[in-house]
Amino acid sequence: MKKNHWHTGGSKKRQMAYKYGYKSGLELKVAQQIKEAKYPVNYETEKIEYIVPQKNSKYTPDFVFQKTIGGTMYIETKGRWTSIDRLKMKNILASNPGLDLRLVFQNPNQKISKGSKTTYEMYAKKLGITHIEKKEIPEAWLSKCLRHGEVANNPKQFLSF
Repeated sequence: MKKNHWHTGGSKKRQMAYKYGYKSGLELKVAQQIKEAKYPVNYETEKIEYIVPQKNSKYTPDFVFQKTIGGTMYIETKGRWTSIDRLKMKNILASNPGLDLRLVFQNPNQKISKGSKTTYEMYAKKLGITHIEKKEIPEAWLSKCLRHGEVANNPKQFLSF
């Protein structure tokens, strides 16, 4: 895994995360959970194109899983979910209907801004994003994904004779 040198300060957890190529302590924690559960840790391995009005852009999800029934599940970890991040997420979903994008929040009860009554969780629900209210990926999500060496059961594949 390549190291990420975009920022070098911060808490000890963040510095440990940087040491292993992650941008936050939460990303490192989720990566460790994935590894311990014997799933491949595909951290920021794909780019998803999306359209910002009048601008083509790309998004790199934190973790990528291949699903057992075929298709892909993307998981994004969020400590801070800024207004820019929320707008980006809204544009990604509008540009990619049917995208299986899920969020793991560090604190789902965090308000989106100082004066707002809206929490991260409420905003995720508004966008229709599957999310979890704790700091790790639930087993129910992981059970839909391929472990190392498994092959997808793709119902759209036809047998050739």
